[in-house]
Amino acid sequence: SCAVRPGVYSDNMLAATSDPDGRRVVLTEGRWLHIKSEHPELARHLRDIMATVRDPDRRIGGRGAAEEWFLAEHAGPARWLQVVVHYEGGDGWIATAFPRKSLPR
Repeated sequence: SCAVRPGVYSDNMLAATSDPDGRRVVLTEGRWLHIKSEHPELARHLRDIMATVRDPDRRIGGRGAAEEWFLAEHAGPARWLQVVVHYEGGDGWIATAFPRKSLPR
């Protein structure tokens, strides 16, 4: 049996897309509530968040082998929109998203 992480796979799926490598990436209601609560300026940018994963302008390795950062220019309220995706067993889930003025160093 596979372990279910609370608030990730047990949560209701709100949206799903595929990343450029063809892996399925989901956004759960719980993570969407987190994003809207931490970054209310993104409340109207659900489509932009999903599009950033599907067709990013930049992709950067995240804080571990199972994390990837997807960035799109001029897709949100700031110059860049960053979406953080965690992968488990080939599938991904959006952990968070936030606007940023410049690319991460």
